[in-house]
Formats: sequence, structure tokens, C-alpha cells
Amino acid sequence: VQLQASGGGLIQAGSSLRLSCTTSGGTFRGSAAGWFRQAPGKEREFVAAIRWSGLTTSSADSVKGRFTISVDNVKNTLYLQMASLKPEDTAVYYCAVSRDFGAIDVTTPRTYAIWGQGTQVTVSS
Repeated sequence: VQLQASGGGLIQAGSSLRLSCTTSGGTFRGSAAGWFRQAPGKEREFVAAIRWSGLTTSSADSVKGRFTISVDNVKNTLYLQMASLKPEDTAVYYCAVSRDFGAIDVTTPRTYAIWGQGTQVTVSS
């Protein structure tokens, strides 16, 4: 399965944006799917994740209350709804899928075996 992230762009602080991640060659089925981001000169960091078991979600403290992760299994699409965007949210955003099961840590990139190519989000002040 391949992932394709889209929806990024250049927007003003305080605006909203929705990222999408679609699949080709398969479905999203796995243990979890997540969004990560990477700013220039920084490590890739966890943004949000959703577990297929119970569709429970988790998000980083820096985006809690502003970003929402969701999945549409009919459309095979993962979303990241972002609101009240700040300049520090500027980064390349990546979607990823984990096929590991058991006690996985959804906040670490090592958990995810399949990654999309990333979409740039730039928030101007």
C-alpha cells in the first residue's frame, strides 16, 4: 500500500486547513494511523494518531484542542483537521500507517512502517 498526503499550503495564522491522506494498492487497515511533522532542522515529531481498535485518538500537547484526526473507511482517507494555526505549526506533514499489533507506542515514528511523501504547511504571521 502507498500513501499520498495532500492539502498543504501557505496560509495565515489563525486559519484552518484540512490535510488528507489517501491510499493506493490497499486499505488503511492496520493497528493505527498517524500524522507526524518535521520542520527544517528539527526531528520528525508526533502530531496525532488514531487506533483502529475502538477508533481512539491521541494528539500531541502542542496541537491538542486545535487539531483533530479522523478516518473515512469508505473513502480510504485519513484526515487531519487543523484550526487556529500558528507559525510554529509550519512543517512538512506526513501520514503513516502501522501494521504492528499489541502494545504499540503511537507517538514514535518507529511504530509506523508505511509513510506518505509529505505535504508542506506554511503558516505566516
